[in-house]
Amino acid sequence: MLTLKSILLFVAAALCEIGGAWLVWQGVREDRGLLWAGAGVLALGLYGFVATLQPDADFGRVLAAYGGVFVAGSLVWAMVVDGFRPDRFDVVGALVCLVGVAVIMYAPREA
Repeated sequence: MLTLKSILLFVAAALCEIGGAWLVWQGVREDRGLLWAGAGVLALGLYGFVATLQPDADFGRVLAAYGGVFVAGSLVWAMVVDGFRPDRFDVVGALVCLVGVAVIMYAPREA
């Protein structure tokens, strides 16, 4: 159950961070205005709170593992929202990152 909670929190964190960065990008780079950028800043702040809800108390471990979720999630976001089509190297790289997440977060450890 803790693993499922952790995975769901990683997904929520990715939505907040990637979505927030995308909103800032839209506000600034695509000239959609400060409201878009401000919404992005709020979403990025929410990401910081969501990350603290992980069951594992080791900040470094959680943040390191989240990096892999961010990589894969960014590609998925780009596909869904921007019509990006990853090549095989993008896909392989994302899968390597997700294997890293699994090893870092969910490998059995001695207590």
